[in-house]
Amino acid sequence: MIKRIEVGPRMSQAVVHGQTVYLAGQVANDTSLDVTGQTREVLAEIDRLLALAGTDKTRILSGTVYLADIATFAQMNAAWDSWAAQGHTPARATVEAKLAAPEYKVEIVVVAALA
Repeated sequence: MIKRIEVGPRMSQAVVHGQTVYLAGQVANDTSLDVTGQTREVLAEIDRLLALAGTDKTRILSGTVYLADIATFAQMNAAWDSWAAQGHTPARATVEAKLAAPEYKVEIVVVAALA
């Protein structure tokens, strides 16, 4: 069975298949924030979507962080480190990438297991 959450014309914000939850790439709504602020906002949205799917950040299997500028790696990590569930940190990759709009500083994609 496949369950889609917040289905739009182009994509769903989350898709559950079997015991796995796939989130779409999440970006900040408030693009006036610096990379730390945008990361905090994105992580809050990830928490919200995971809850809708029936799981939480302790069940994240992997994450991919896309930064518009890799020089902001430490600022992104400041938000990530205070959010990540110690003892339950996922596999993660961070790369520099040109994002969909220049005002986006960070985009994060996660895959999680259901509880």
